[in-house]
Amino acid sequence: MRRPGRLLVWAAALFAVLLLIVPTLIVIPVSLGDQASFRFPPSGWSLRWYRQLVEEPAWRTTFGNSLLIATLSALTASVVGTAAALGLRRFLRSINREVVRSTLLIPLIVPEIVLAVGLYSFFLKIGLVGTLTGFVLAHATLGIPLVVTTVTASLAGFDPNLERAAASLGAGPWMTARRVTVPLILPGLLAGTLFAFILSLDNLVMSLFIQTPDLSTLPVLMWSSMTRDTDPTIAAAATVILLTTTVVLCAALTILGRRTTTERGPLL
Repeated sequence: MRRPGRLLVWAAALFAVLLLIVPTLIVIPVSLGDQASFRFPPSGWSLRWYRQLVEEPAWRTTFGNSLLIATLSALTASVVGTAAALGLRRFLRSINREVVRSTLLIPLIVPEIVLAVGLYSFFLKIGLVGTLTGFVLAHATLGIPLVVTTVTASLAGFDPNLERAAASLGAGPWMTARRVTVPLILPGLLAGTLFAFILSLDNLVMSLFIQTPDLSTLPVLMWSSMTRDTDPTIAAAATVILLTTTVVLCAALTILGRRTTTERGPLL
């Protein structure tokens, strides 16, 4: 028999999971309702809000902008964050390493509104407000600490002798990085990149400061629409973001699972 304490822990964990997931899933049936208001459960079913999401240029354009910005910012964060994590491990002593790592984590600690105001003031002076470059840099600022954290965790079990062995066999720095270092830290790198992508895709606060009428994102349009009316198109847009992030995470887990199976080889 299971002890009561263990059952209590499982019950608390199940309650926490339901508390987090159920409110998120409610948006799906709301987006399929046939009435022009938020109602749960819906009195009828319809795809009209998804058609409106596709047919209206504003929704279609901002969703495309969000995907492009999230992809570019995640790639930028992965490159910069991985380079920073490798540099911390190789070139700094333990005390200095912790100081620099803590500095890199400041964007996760400081309230996002404070960071957004600072970036807005800086971008305004150099002309990056309302530009694709400005959006990518602003969102990458939030994603870099995530990549640094996940890659650093992967490097914790990394054996530097493998790099030395590759160098002794004639591999240059780039060959060693491509064939030894990156494959071994790939799980952390991929996880950090995905977190940076998701963080950018649904970012609102930073985007509100950087956006202009010529360039905006889907979360900003959803926020603006909420202040004007209660069109269930917002629920349809939220469902699309939810499904997109879920598909990305499932694809990443599948890739990692296949890679792990391939590296282990067939069981004899």
